[in-house]
Parts: sequence; structure tokens; C-alpha cells
Amino acid sequence: MSVSSPSLRRLATALTAIAFVAAADLPARSAENATVAAKKRAERTSFSDVEIVEGFFRTAFGAEFHIAGRVDRIRRYAGPVRVFAEGASTERKAELARVVADIAAHVQHLDIAMAASRASATVEVRLVRDRDLYRTLASLYGNERAHEIKTSLDPQCLSGFRKNENYEIEHSDVILTVDNGDFVFLDCAYEELLQALGPINDTGSVPWTMFNDKVSMGFFDVYDQYILNLLYDPRIKPGMTIAEVKAVLPDALTDVRAFVSRVNNRPE
Repeated sequence: MSVSSPSLRRLATALTAIAFVAAADLPARSAENATVAAKKRAERTSFSDVEIVEGFFRTAFGAEFHIAGRVDRIRRYAGPVRVFAEGASTERKAELARVVADIAAHVQHLDIAMAASRASATVEVRLVRDRDLYRTLASLYGNERAHEIKTSLDPQCLSGFRKNENYEIEHSDVILTVDNGDFVFLDCAYEELLQALGPINDTGSVPWTMFNDKVSMGFFDVYDQYILNLLYDPRIKPGMTIAEVKAVLPDALTDVRAFVSRVNNRPE
């Protein structure tokens, strides 16, 4: 959000910011990386079938901010996912590429990687300064819708997708702010990229998922690996209803448990 101010105040603020970055950039980054490490050490990694299934249904069906179309069906990509990032921050682009590679390594049946160009991308990530977030929202969704989003969600980052009549996601848009700190960037990058793949509904009733607005992770946690691996299991297809998913879920969950345990070097 932009706030106008006199030129002298802007100059003083800019000089202060430059001095702060020069003096404190590296310690701040170390502290934020330590935050991620601490969260990983405290992470809960063992869940019952009931706990996993509850999180899956609450996030894979519904939508936090519903614009159009039905939300009572499975929505996901049916083919390869390619991610393109636009913005001036080469460092954030490199971090985003590492996030994408981490997701690829931890979701068995998802083909996701960075794209060489916007034309070949199915996920477009806009890296913006916090002051440009609202303007970017307006450019994507129009002023009226951007105002609704800001009023109801007041986001630091956002994702959304477009699906076809078969509930296959065709294109996703992700907006990430680059200047709110390393931890916020990582937390947003993981959450919004993962939601752009299908589990778009935030839930306040599941305390282990990053799709809970009260939970900040900064990494791809085990619980959300279960959710994404279930969503991209070949037996769970775009357009399925809750009843149809329940019919195939037991077999899918057995295989997902085995993969998540193996990829995280944990006993089943």
C-alpha cells in the first residue's frame, strides 16, 4: 500500500533504509534462517489417517476467496507445471527456484520445474515490493475485485488459478512481496505456490497446515506433503466429488504414506 509524503521525508526514509540494510542485512538473514531451522526442529511429523484426511478435504475443496465456478470438486493440474518469475530481484528468483525444486522432490506424481519463458509457463509469479502489491492486484483482477481482496484478506502475498470445465487448472497467478524479510518471503513462496497447485482453501481448524492463516512455516512441512501427494495421486483426478475421492482414498493414502516416509527418511 502506498502512502504519499513530502519529498524530504521520502529521502530521509530512503537513506535510513539504506543504512539499515548495509548494517543489518546479514544478521537479519541469519536470524530468519534460524527461525526456519527452529520450526523444523519443532515440527510435528506423525499424523493419524483421520488427521491427514481432514486436512486434505478442508483444503482441496472450497476456496478462501471465491470468485466464480463451483468449489466442491477436485481442482489440480493434469499435466506438467512450469513456473516463471518476473521481477527485478535476482536473489528472490533464485530462492523461488529452490522452493520449486524442493516441491518437486517431495511430491511424487507432480512434474514441476522453472520455465525458461513466460510463454511456456503455467504458473506466473510476480515478485513485487510491498508498496506495489495493491497495484499488482488491480492489474490482475481489476480495481473492484482488488479492493475486495484487500478488504477481506489484507494479504502480504496471494495466489489464484484459472480452471477449465473439467476442473483442470490451466494457469495460476502468484504475487509475492520481496521486501518483507526472508522468512516472510519463504513462508509466502511455499504457501502460495502450493495453493496455486490446487489446495486453495485456507482453514483455521487444522493446526498443522501452512494453509491455516495462523500458521507460518517457511518450508515444505510433512503434513502439507501428505496433502499435496494425495491431491496429485493418479487415483484422485480433477473434477472428482468428495464421495468419489472417499472411494479411492484408502489405497491412495497407503501409497502416499510410504512415499512421504521414504522421501523424508522417516520410518513408516
